Amino acid sequence: MGFHEVRFPANLSFGSVGGPERRTDVVTLANGFEERNTPWAHSRRRYDAGVAMRSLDDIETLIAFFEARRGQMHGFRWKDWSDYKSGAALAEPAFEDQVIATGDDVTASFQLVKTYRSGAHTYERPIAKPVAGTVRIGLEGDAQQAGIHYTVDPATGVVTFAHPPNAGVRVTAGFEFDVPVRFDTDRIQTSVASFQAGDVPNVPIVEVRV
Repeated sequence: MGFHEVRFPANLSFGSVGGPERRTDVVTLANGFEERNTPWAHSRRRYDAGVAMRSLDDIETLIAFFEARRGQMHGFRWKDWSDYKSGAALAEPAFEDQVIATGDDVTASFQLVKTYRSGAHTYERPIAKPVAGTVRIGLEGDAQQAGIHYTVDPATGVVTFAHPPNAGVRVTAGFEFDVPVRFDTDRIQTSVASFQAGDVPNVPIVEVRV
């Protein structure tokens, strides 16, 4: 599958609905107990961009974007307004937001991740599409300088250091990020009359693995 490193217009994704989904297989035993298992290590996000369309100009922009992606053929970036930062929603990304790895004197490249916590339980989400220019990196509480101490590939979310971090050193990061997605349909149906009456098109978007 091809992937276009272009973001769906952020003003059109604002107001969309969606979020993460999981796949869980549930088997109820004869005694009433359940066995639960999941084939997915990571959640997958789905959105509906149609509810964010506010004008006929928005519809025109949507159709142009859809045609340029050839429908479902090519993936693209999506800004999830409810979850697009490494830290608090109202705070700017800081280099100590997330611990992404621990140095071992050998490894020089690390994947950006975001950890979700609830009580004693956590989920570590790989971040493959950071927003260029927003990534901040630190080593054991010391801010590092982009282009000198490290580089970031915005297409993969991999951070590469000029020198491998020392053993036991915490590698931390702060960033904004997009979700890699594609259209989940090869057809968009719109009507000027129905749109003016308040009826919006259904535009399903689904996260893809990259």
